[in-house]
Amino acid sequence: MKLNFNHVSVLREQCITGLSIKKSGIYVDGTLGGAGHSFRICEELSSTGRLIGIDQDINAINKSKEILKDFSNVTYVRNNFSNITNILDELEIDFIDGILLDLGVSSHQLDERERGFSYMQDAPLDMRMDIRQTFTAYDVINNYEKKDLERVIYDYGEEKWTKRIVEFIIKEREIKPIETTFELVEIIKKAIPKKAREDGHPAKRTFQAVRIEVNNELLIIKDTIKNVWERMNIGGRICIITFHSLEDRIVKHTFKELAESCICPKEFPICVCNNKPKIKLVNRKPIVADETEVLNNSRSKSAKLRIAEKI
Repeated sequence: MKLNFNHVSVLREQCITGLSIKKSGIYVDGTLGGAGHSFRICEELSSTGRLIGIDQDINAINKSKEILKDFSNVTYVRNNFSNITNILDELEIDFIDGILLDLGVSSHQLDERERGFSYMQDAPLDMRMDIRQTFTAYDVINNYEKKDLERVIYDYGEEKWTKRIVEFIIKEREIKPIETTFELVEIIKKAIPKKAREDGHPAKRTFQAVRIEVNNELLIIKDTIKNVWERMNIGGRICIITFHSLEDRIVKHTFKELAESCICPKEFPICVCNNKPKIKLVNRKPIVADETEVLNNSRSKSAKLRIAEKI
């Protein structure tokens, strides 16, 4: 089977190289999405190898089953990758040989207009990656107090026009609830001066922030990395793709922490901690997409791939 462009995931070949796949190994794709990465992992595995595909989005799982139908060594799990320890316990798997995490919203989810992830399509304010969850973007925009809404948009969106955007949101929701993505986009456009709207879509940062809040995306990254390390075979690889500085910072610092040989306070004249590094960094600087990939897939423009190996 040949993948069409819609199924090709960001930095796909770089991830496959980074995982250094063993033919009979056990690998985890913690963010199945459109199964582009999983397809290539399966191509590298023999019949004795195994892929565990995880996604909390049932639509992503169903789509992946269709794309990966020719591979019999795939186990599908509807869950959040942050629950990796419990997932492996339930599958009676002690250790894995590698894991891939493609963080953020997938192209597959952006394509589903009704999910409300995109500021380019009109839809109900939803943004849930797991539709079993009741908490949505509507709740954030309409029910959060001013200070909490400012915290979300500023911390998670790094939006310099946060205060004006929140002021305009509160003013509008006092008249009627803000129910759709386009309603929110129009409010943001009114809040940001026209001259300041030249750097990309004006709603991009706010939508990113609300999506992160709805899905609790940032708070789970550090613990997931540490939990994965505990269940990884020596020589196993973890590949993580991020799409904005907040995610990348967490991954970078967590990898650095696990790679450190000494954790003594800086004022100590000699090392007394006897700490040993748990991982080695495969790439000191993040891997980014080349010009060809960026031209063919705009989502790859902000992607950064970091890879670490258990030692």
